[in-house]
Amino acid sequence: MSQQKLEPLDVGAIREEFPILEREFDGQRVVYLDNAATTQTPDPVVDAMSDYYRESNANVHRGIHHLSQEASTAYEEAHDRVADFIGADGREEVVFTKNTTESENLVAYSWGLNELGPGDRVVLTEMEHHASLVTWQQIARRTGADVEYIRIDDTGRLDMDHARELIDDDAAIVSAVHVSNTLGTVNPVAELTALAHDHGALSFIDGAQAVPTRPVDVKEIGADFYAFSGHKMAGPTGIGVLYGKRDLLEDLDPYLYGGGMIRKVTFEESTWGDLPWKFEPGTPPIAEAVGLHAAIDWLEAIGMDRIRAHEEELAAYAYDRLQEEDDVEIYGPEGGPDRGGLVSFNLDGVHAHDLTSILNDHTIAIRAGDHCTQPLHDKLGVPASARASFYVYNTREEVDTLVEALDDARQLFA
Repeated sequence: MSQQKLEPLDVGAIREEFPILEREFDGQRVVYLDNAATTQTPDPVVDAMSDYYRESNANVHRGIHHLSQEASTAYEEAHDRVADFIGADGREEVVFTKNTTESENLVAYSWGLNELGPGDRVVLTEMEHHASLVTWQQIARRTGADVEYIRIDDTGRLDMDHARELIDDDAAIVSAVHVSNTLGTVNPVAELTALAHDHGALSFIDGAQAVPTRPVDVKEIGADFYAFSGHKMAGPTGIGVLYGKRDLLEDLDPYLYGGGMIRKVTFEESTWGDLPWKFEPGTPPIAEAVGLHAAIDWLEAIGMDRIRAHEEELAAYAYDRLQEEDDVEIYGPEGGPDRGGLVSFNLDGVHAHDLTSILNDHTIAIRAGDHCTQPLHDKLGVPASARASFYVYNTREEVDTLVEALDDARQLFA
């Protein structure tokens, strides 16, 4: 079904499940446009977590009493739900972490420290989040591997000719963001993964800005590893997901150790438990897993295709509205299928931090800064940018409110 034929979202009904969107400051209702950092959490997710704490709270995989069995079942079913949501082959391929950053570090330490060496190449993109860039940079320093970056062109898209130059037989892993959290660019991750595999390299895809907003099938992408966070997809903070192909995860040693992830321990040695538990030591994020399960149920009830269409429409509308302003510079591709649901920009003569402070006086919440992409901002030639990012509960009227509020900044800095 084409996106044009999709039934539009009932945004009014959706907003009723988010009491926080009714909050007012100085008599002005909040306009929340900071969803690329953290989305708000709907009542069904909050209720699911509250019900868990009220009725089933216990540690998992540690007791045979009723509460522990209930908690363990809920925790395991959350893995199953995530696996189904992203097209993985079962819970064995779904590891719960704290966030996307920890997922990146898990692979970097468990695989990178053991497999990389001098002459190996780690291929990233110039739009990488620090979670990827800093992590692989540090691993490369320890192992002697080289880090190279696929260039972006003037439109904010990847230079795929340059990608084909860098991804050669020296490449050991290609780590790329699925949707840029600064440019909004939707990258051709399946093509990048295929290039990596053609040269015997692995692929790691950062899906933090993709999984919340569009259908994702890890097998269609072909990724060896794929990561995302619960708090960017209407779920709770404190839980992330690492998808890994089963054979790869089976071969990796864990990089965190403790209770709950072992098979046998003696005074001399230890062996590890089955997947995915060998990567989940200690007490895991049980309530958060329950919340993530509920968030996925909530998102799929709306429909991921409809969510993607809504976000693309809002991003295109925001891009067009801001482009009409002669003193606004926008970064990344034009609105459409190549752009996710965010727009980063700058207003001439006004630092992004000052702009967001002024917008906050209008109770408009956006983010300012380098968005954990300092090297990308250096390439763009700006110290920071303002970023408006959208989700299922945002409206065109909120975009209009944002654009109209820019006049206050102009007047203050005239």
